[in-house]
Amino acid sequence: MNKIFATLFAAATLVAAPAFAEVVVVVNPKAAEASMTKEQVAQFFLGKSSSMTPIDQSDAAPVRAEFYKKVADKDAAQAKALWSKLVFTGKATMPKEVADNAAVKAAVAANPKAIGYIEKSAVDATVKVVYTAQ
Repeated sequence: MNKIFATLFAAATLVAAPAFAEVVVVVNPKAAEASMTKEQVAQFFLGKSSSMTPIDQSDAAPVRAEFYKKVADKDAAQAKALWSKLVFTGKATMPKEVADNAAVKAAVAANPKAIGYIEKSAVDATVKVVYTAQ
């Protein structure tokens, strides 16, 4: 009986585990920003502000969908459609798209005006966390 209970408990624990890792927004360590609000971050990734350069992860990256859902209240396809419209009308250029967490960190570390998002587990001294997606 205890074995069955332990198996059911283990299965329930797996089901309750979050599907994605925690997503954080990062900037260059030399950037003046110490923290940002959800709204401020969304401004950069929805083309409403150009004071920072957004770095996007690839369409296939699960962290991208999670980021747009939690920060912009949009799915990745809606965000891409918004950017396509901004580019078509000449109001903005698409964010630079990179392959993964490591590429985002490298791009942000190389540009003091860059802003990107990565999984929290990938944070190191090359970037500074300014927002944690909830």
